[in-house]
Amino acid sequence: MGNLTPLAQFGSLAPATPGVLTRKQKAAIIVRVLLNSGTDLQYRDFPEELQEELTFLLGTMRHIDRDTLGQVVDEFVEELDSLGLTFPKGLAGALSILDGKISPHTAARLRKEAGVRQTGNPWERLGNLDVAKLLPIAENESIEIAAVMLSKLDTDKAAKLLSMLPGPRARRITYAVSLTSGITPDSLDRIGLSLAAQLDSQPESAFDKGPVERVGAILNFSTASTRDDVLEGLDETDAAFAEQVRKAIFTFTNIPARIAPRDVPKIVRGIDQAMLVTALAAATDPESAKAAEFVLANMSARLADSLREEMSDRGKVKAKDAEEAMNEVVAEIRKLEASGELLLLSGDDESEDE
Repeated sequence: MGNLTPLAQFGSLAPATPGVLTRKQKAAIIVRVLLNSGTDLQYRDFPEELQEELTFLLGTMRHIDRDTLGQVVDEFVEELDSLGLTFPKGLAGALSILDGKISPHTAARLRKEAGVRQTGNPWERLGNLDVAKLLPIAENESIEIAAVMLSKLDTDKAAKLLSMLPGPRARRITYAVSLTSGITPDSLDRIGLSLAAQLDSQPESAFDKGPVERVGAILNFSTASTRDDVLEGLDETDAAFAEQVRKAIFTFTNIPARIAPRDVPKIVRGIDQAMLVTALAAATDPESAKAAEFVLANMSARLADSLREEMSDRGKVKAKDAEEAMNEVVAEIRKLEASGELLLLSGDDESEDE
């Protein structure tokens, strides 16, 4: 029972002639028939007031004879047959069916202008957010509210969020989780709606990624001298930000620490062989030589031998050509990462071929 609009409309009209079943009573009968037949009826998708009325009617109505049941079902089927198309009621419904079809910025602006909040289960929405967006709530809300939110998140996300908090606050929130068992469903719903409303009121960012990721991506493809100069300047103005940017940067020398050996053949296949030979031949300093050897050691022996011969014939590589070739290797890795075909290691993990 995917689209519940016809059933909601069937139960939301004015009563029929006095002395006979009302439209809402008929809707209650249809609901009962569907539930009896094992239909997965998404009752929660009805408007709340209709859910309440139908539940009340289901609890108060008694025996319905077979003829009356047949007439109600026939009437409902007839209305379904005559229904050509339904539209969402109001801007909230329109935004709901257009979710993902219009830009987030446009949707946020329309919601703000019309005073429309997001619909749906607030805890489901919160649970789908990145930990980075939940962190300010855990940091700034009361300990009790943070404990409730932690309890509603899946275990992995809750653990990651907890690890990002200062030790004393993390301990207080963890203890407060033990005190949440007395919270009523109504209170839980109100807390979820309040937190979701906070998120709705936040301005939409013009950028898809944070400043650390943006600066890191730019420096990834800058020359080594420019990258070192920028990071040195950042160290002087904001050492913490500089450290985060360093972690976001991925260069040729990071390959051994952040690429799993099993992913090397996949990377090599996507790079022009002449460009790959140039990058490997240019790796003469200790760090880049370690990266080149890692790449060669994790491909087929036949291909590695062929590449070593070409590297020997290639001779000395100009600095400009070296930068271009190494950036080509990094670009291929980033492309595979973005498509989900490759997962970069944290840098602290051991590169194990599972």
